[in-house]
Amino acid sequence: MCGRYASSRRPEDLAGIFEIEMGVPPGRAESSLWGREPEETLEPDYNVAPTKEVYAVLDRPLKDADSPRPVRQLRRLKWGLVPSWAKTPEGGARMINARAETVHEKPAYRRAFAARRCIIPADGYYEWVTGTQERELEVEGRKKRPRKQPYFVLPADGSVFAMAGLYEFWRDRTLPDDHPQAWWVTCSVITTEAERTPLAVAPADGPHALADIHPRMPLMLTPDRWDAWLDPARTDPDHLRDLLAPPPPGLMRAYPVSTAVSNVRNNGPELLKELEAPEEGTLF
Repeated sequence: MCGRYASSRRPEDLAGIFEIEMGVPPGRAESSLWGREPEETLEPDYNVAPTKEVYAVLDRPLKDADSPRPVRQLRRLKWGLVPSWAKTPEGGARMINARAETVHEKPAYRRAFAARRCIIPADGYYEWVTGTQERELEVEGRKKRPRKQPYFVLPADGSVFAMAGLYEFWRDRTLPDDHPQAWWVTCSVITTEAERTPLAVAPADGPHALADIHPRMPLMLTPDRWDAWLDPARTDPDHLRDLLAPPPPGLMRAYPVSTAVSNVRNNGPELLKELEAPEEGTLF
């Protein structure tokens, strides 16, 4: 799964990486549609959690433009997808992930999968491994809350972690059309089975594969798939499912980080510091 990640790259850096043509376009109608002003930017976030606003890359024609040509844009979306048909946005916090195996058929995701796909850029993501003693207590059915060791997972070459995502529009009918919060634009990260092949760089005392940490992982898109994934003209679910294939093995590394990341109130580059050894004992 993906429930926490880091995103520290500046908008101008993302613009160069993804060949962004435009951020939030100017104009009252467009700003109202996306629910924010053009000049707003996000600060580096080393502990991105559900319901936060995040950057997303998408291809979409500009509203009221003379040309229907899709324009590659960098947008601010809220993490936690709210389907367009939802009566309220409360369920968005639970829809942070969509499974690659079923995204084409689940009612909450299938329309976005066919027409509204995006890339959610990250430095990497966090995942937790339960400590040995705590896992034994879980198996025995005791009530003690398990302590877990967090790991940071990222591309071994330091490149951007391009997570496959979906986005959706939701209209708050309790607000007038010109209200800045009348429209919500939300997103979800697609996940797939975690790799069982060896990590490109594995910790000396720790997991040797991503599946040793957690059975799921965000679906990372390699650059050769970005254009096809973002192309809104591609709407055939059967053809789109080919793009959900996992990336080539051996691209990732993982290392233990401080348990401070477990508290969402902690946020800073120190959360990415690699530890010499896990703070919590694990089964490795």
